[in-house]
Amino acid sequence: MNTDRKALWAVRQSALPTVVRSCPDCPSMRHRASGKIRVNANGKLLDVWLLLSCAACDRTSKVPVHERVHVSTLEPARLVAYEINDPAAVRELVMSASLAAKNRYRLDWAGTWELETRMPLYALDDPSPLTVRVGFELPAPVRVERLLQLGLGLSRAEVRRLVAEGRIRLPFAPDAKAHRDFELTLHGPGSVDAAKHAKAPDGSAAEGSDLARIGLPPAPGRELARRATARG
Repeated sequence: MNTDRKALWAVRQSALPTVVRSCPDCPSMRHRASGKIRVNANGKLLDVWLLLSCAACDRTSKVPVHERVHVSTLEPARLVAYEINDPAAVRELVMSASLAAKNRYRLDWAGTWELETRMPLYALDDPSPLTVRVGFELPAPVRVERLLQLGLGLSRAEVRRLVAEGRIRLPFAPDAKAHRDFELTLHGPGSVDAAKHAKAPDGSAAEGSDLARIGLPPAPGRELARRATARG
Protein backbone atom coordinates (compact mmCIF):
# COMPACT_ATOMS: atom_id res chain seq x y z
CA MET A 1 0.00 0.00 0.00
CA ASN A 2 1.31 3.46 -0.85
CA THR A 3 1.57 5.53 2.32
CA ASP A 4 3.06 8.66 0.82
CA ARG A 5 0.54 9.85 -1.73
CA LYS A 6 0.87 13.55 -2.54
CA ALA A 7 -0.55 15.96 -5.08
CA LEU A 8 -0.15 19.63 -5.91
CA TRP A 9 -2.90 22.12 -6.67
CA ALA A 10 -1.92 25.63 -7.73
CA VAL A 11 -4.09 28.75 -7.68
CA ARG A 12 -2.76 30.55 -10.75
CA GLN A 13 -3.25 34.18 -11.69
CA SER A 14 -5.39 34.73 -14.76
CA ALA A 15 -6.00 38.49 -14.37
CA LEU A 16 -5.36 41.39 -12.04
CA PRO A 17 -8.07 42.36 -9.53
CA THR A 18 -10.42 45.23 -10.27
CA VAL A 19 -10.06 48.31 -8.08
CA VAL A 20 -13.44 49.38 -6.72
CA ARG A 21 -13.53 53.13 -6.09
CA SER A 22 -15.65 56.03 -7.33
CA CYS A 23 -14.78 57.82 -10.55
CA PRO A 24 -14.94 61.67 -10.47
CA ASP A 25 -16.21 61.82 -14.05
CA CYS A 26 -18.84 59.07 -14.25
CA PRO A 27 -20.96 56.78 -12.03
CA SER A 28 -18.60 53.82 -12.50
CA MET A 29 -16.99 52.22 -9.48
CA ARG A 30 -14.61 49.95 -11.35
CA HIS A 31 -11.03 50.67 -12.34
CA ARG A 32 -8.35 48.57 -13.99
CA ALA A 33 -4.59 48.88 -13.88
CA SER A 34 -3.21 51.04 -16.69
CA GLY A 35 0.13 49.29 -16.48
CA LYS A 36 1.86 52.52 -15.55
CA ILE A 37 3.50 54.03 -12.46
CA ARG A 38 4.30 57.74 -12.28
CA VAL A 39 7.37 59.03 -10.43
CA ASN A 40 7.82 62.76 -9.81
CA ALA A 41 10.99 64.18 -8.24
CA ASN A 42 11.35 67.47 -6.39
CA GLY A 43 15.00 67.65 -5.49
CA LYS A 44 15.68 64.63 -3.30
CA LEU A 45 11.98 64.08 -2.54
CA LEU A 46 9.85 61.67 -4.57
CA ASP A 47 6.17 61.08 -5.18
CA VAL A 48 5.12 57.73 -6.62
CA TRP A 49 1.62 56.95 -7.91
CA LEU A 50 -0.03 53.87 -9.36
CA LEU A 51 -2.13 54.90 -12.37
CA LEU A 52 -5.59 53.41 -12.89
CA SER A 53 -8.09 53.69 -15.73
CA CYS A 54 -11.84 53.89 -15.23
CA ALA A 55 -13.46 50.85 -16.83
CA ALA A 56 -16.34 53.00 -18.14
CA CYS A 57 -14.92 56.38 -19.24
CA ASP A 58 -11.19 55.55 -19.30
CA ARG A 59 -10.35 58.48 -17.02
CA THR A 60 -6.89 58.14 -15.45
CA SER A 61 -6.66 58.43 -11.69
CA LYS A 62 -3.72 58.26 -9.31
CA VAL A 63 -3.23 56.08 -6.23
CA PRO A 64 -0.51 57.45 -3.91
CA VAL A 65 2.19 54.85 -3.24
CA HIS A 66 4.90 57.08 -1.74
CA GLU A 67 4.47 60.76 -0.92
CA ARG A 68 7.34 63.16 -0.38
CA VAL A 69 9.82 60.44 0.53
CA HIS A 70 13.56 60.93 0.33
CA VAL A 71 15.14 59.16 -2.62
CA SER A 72 17.51 57.32 -0.27
CA THR A 73 14.57 55.50 1.38
CA LEU A 74 13.80 53.53 -1.78
CA GLU A 75 15.99 50.68 -2.96
CA PRO A 76 17.61 51.61 -6.31
CA ALA A 77 16.20 48.49 -8.01
CA ARG A 78 12.68 49.32 -6.83
CA LEU A 79 12.97 52.92 -8.00
CA VAL A 80 14.10 51.74 -11.42
CA ALA A 81 11.17 49.30 -11.54
CA TYR A 82 8.80 52.19 -10.85
CA GLU A 83 10.41 54.38 -13.50
CA ILE A 84 10.25 51.74 -16.25
CA ASN A 85 6.70 50.56 -15.38
CA ASP A 86 7.97 47.09 -14.59
CA PRO A 87 5.00 44.67 -14.91
CA ALA A 88 6.00 42.86 -11.72
CA ALA A 89 5.99 46.14 -9.80
CA VAL A 90 2.59 47.08 -11.25
CA ARG A 91 1.24 43.65 -10.33
CA GLU A 92 2.54 43.96 -6.77
CA LEU A 93 0.96 47.39 -6.27
CA VAL A 94 -2.40 46.46 -7.80
CA MET A 95 -2.69 43.37 -5.57
CA SER A 96 -1.49 45.11 -2.41
CA ALA A 97 -4.07 44.84 0.37
CA SER A 98 -2.19 47.43 2.46
CA LEU A 99 -2.23 49.95 -0.38
CA ALA A 100 -5.95 49.36 -0.85
CA ALA A 101 -6.61 49.89 2.86
CA LYS A 102 -4.44 53.00 2.95
CA ASN A 103 -6.33 54.56 0.05
CA ARG A 104 -9.76 53.30 1.13
CA TYR A 105 -10.75 51.18 -1.81
CA ARG A 106 -11.38 47.48 -2.16
CA LEU A 107 -10.19 44.83 -4.58
CA ASP A 108 -12.57 42.63 -6.55
CA TRP A 109 -10.86 39.27 -7.15
CA ALA A 110 -13.63 37.75 -9.28
CA GLY A 111 -12.24 36.12 -12.43
CA THR A 112 -8.61 36.62 -11.39
CA TRP A 113 -7.63 33.01 -10.73
CA GLU A 114 -7.83 29.46 -12.00
CA LEU A 115 -7.02 26.17 -10.37
CA GLU A 116 -4.39 23.88 -11.83
CA THR A 117 -4.37 20.36 -10.41
CA ARG A 118 -1.61 17.83 -10.72
CA MET A 119 -2.94 14.56 -9.38
CA PRO A 120 -0.65 11.55 -8.88
CA LEU A 121 -0.38 8.95 -11.62
CA TYR A 122 -1.76 6.23 -9.39
CA ALA A 123 -5.51 5.82 -9.03
CA LEU A 124 -7.56 8.01 -6.72
CA ASP A 125 -9.29 4.93 -5.32
CA ASP A 126 -6.09 3.93 -3.51
CA PRO A 127 -7.14 3.35 0.12
CA SER A 128 -4.15 5.23 1.53
CA PRO A 129 -4.56 8.95 2.35
CA LEU A 130 -3.72 11.55 -0.27
CA THR A 131 -2.12 14.80 0.91
CA VAL A 132 -2.88 17.76 -1.34
CA ARG A 133 -0.69 20.84 -1.17
CA VAL A 134 -2.54 23.98 -2.32
CA GLY A 135 -0.20 26.77 -3.42
CA PHE A 136 -1.24 30.36 -4.16
CA GLU A 137 0.38 32.38 -6.93
CA LEU A 138 -1.65 35.44 -5.91
CA PRO A 139 -3.31 36.53 -2.64
CA ALA A 140 -6.86 36.09 -3.93
CA PRO A 141 -9.28 35.15 -1.13
CA VAL A 142 -10.71 31.85 -2.38
CA ARG A 143 -13.48 29.91 -0.66
CA VAL A 144 -12.09 26.52 0.28
CA GLU A 145 -15.16 24.53 -0.73
CA ARG A 146 -14.98 26.17 -4.17
CA LEU A 147 -11.41 24.91 -4.52
CA LEU A 148 -12.58 21.43 -3.58
CA GLN A 149 -15.43 21.57 -6.09
CA LEU A 150 -13.06 22.53 -8.90
CA GLY A 151 -10.24 20.22 -7.86
CA LEU A 152 -12.35 17.11 -7.29
CA GLY A 153 -15.16 17.72 -9.77
CA LEU A 154 -17.78 17.45 -7.03
CA SER A 155 -20.89 19.43 -6.21
CA ARG A 156 -21.03 21.75 -3.21
CA ALA A 157 -23.33 19.31 -1.40
CA GLU A 158 -20.94 16.39 -2.03
CA VAL A 159 -17.98 18.38 -0.75
CA ARG A 160 -19.82 19.36 2.42
CA ARG A 161 -20.93 15.77 3.02
CA LEU A 162 -17.41 14.39 2.69
CA VAL A 163 -16.04 17.08 4.98
CA ALA A 164 -18.76 16.40 7.55
CA GLU A 165 -17.98 12.68 7.45
CA GLY A 166 -14.29 13.34 8.00
CA ARG A 167 -13.33 11.99 4.59
CA ILE A 168 -11.81 15.34 3.61
CA ARG A 169 -9.63 16.81 6.34
CA LEU A 170 -9.08 20.59 6.27
CA PRO A 171 -7.15 23.00 8.52
CA PHE A 172 -10.20 25.28 8.64
CA ALA A 173 -13.93 25.36 7.81
CA PRO A 174 -14.91 24.65 4.16
CA ASP A 175 -16.74 27.99 3.91
CA ALA A 176 -13.63 29.90 5.01
CA LYS A 177 -11.59 31.89 2.51
CA ALA A 178 -7.92 31.08 2.05
CA HIS A 179 -5.26 33.17 0.34
CA ARG A 180 -2.11 31.39 1.48
CA ASP A 181 -0.65 27.92 0.97
CA PHE A 182 -2.19 25.08 2.96
CA GLU A 183 -2.60 21.30 2.94
CA LEU A 184 -5.64 19.04 3.02
CA THR A 185 -6.02 15.28 3.20
CA LEU A 186 -8.32 13.00 1.19
CA HIS A 187 -9.13 9.49 2.41
CA GLY A 188 -9.80 6.94 -0.34
CA PRO A 189 -12.11 3.89 -0.38
CA GLY A 190 -11.18 1.44 2.34
CA SER A 191 -9.41 4.08 4.39
CA VAL A 192 -10.27 3.84 8.07
CA ASP A 193 -9.11 6.16 10.77
CA ALA A 194 -6.82 4.20 13.07
CA ALA A 195 -8.39 6.04 15.97
CA LYS A 196 -11.71 4.37 15.22
CA HIS A 197 -10.73 1.30 17.17
CA ALA A 198 -8.04 2.87 19.34
CA LYS A 199 -8.68 3.47 22.99
CA ALA A 200 -7.35 6.28 25.09
CA PRO A 201 -5.33 5.30 28.16
CA ASP A 202 -8.42 5.72 30.32
CA GLY A 203 -10.35 3.26 28.16
CA SER A 204 -12.49 5.87 26.39
CA ALA A 205 -12.73 5.99 22.61
CA ALA A 206 -10.23 8.30 20.99
CA GLU A 207 -11.43 11.47 19.30
CA GLY A 208 -12.17 11.37 15.58
CA SER A 209 -13.42 7.76 15.70
CA ASP A 210 -16.23 8.53 13.29
CA LEU A 211 -14.06 8.55 10.17
CA ALA A 212 -15.78 6.39 7.59
CA ARG A 213 -14.69 4.93 4.29
CA ILE A 214 -14.57 7.34 1.39
CA GLY A 215 -15.84 6.76 -2.13
CA LEU A 216 -14.92 9.63 -4.41
CA PRO A 217 -16.75 9.25 -7.72
CA PRO A 218 -14.50 8.23 -10.61
CA ALA A 219 -13.28 10.99 -12.88
CA PRO A 220 -11.46 9.68 -15.98
CA GLY A 221 -8.29 11.59 -16.72
CA ARG A 222 -8.14 13.25 -13.32
CA GLU A 223 -4.63 11.89 -12.90
CA LEU A 224 -3.47 14.38 -15.53
CA ALA A 225 -2.72 18.04 -14.95
CA ARG A 226 -5.73 20.21 -15.68
CA ARG A 227 -6.99 23.69 -15.12
CA ALA A 228 -10.33 24.82 -13.78
CA THR A 229 -11.27 28.46 -14.17
CA ALA A 230 -12.97 30.18 -11.26
CA ARG A 231 -15.90 32.37 -12.16
CA GLY A 232 -16.26 34.10 -8.86
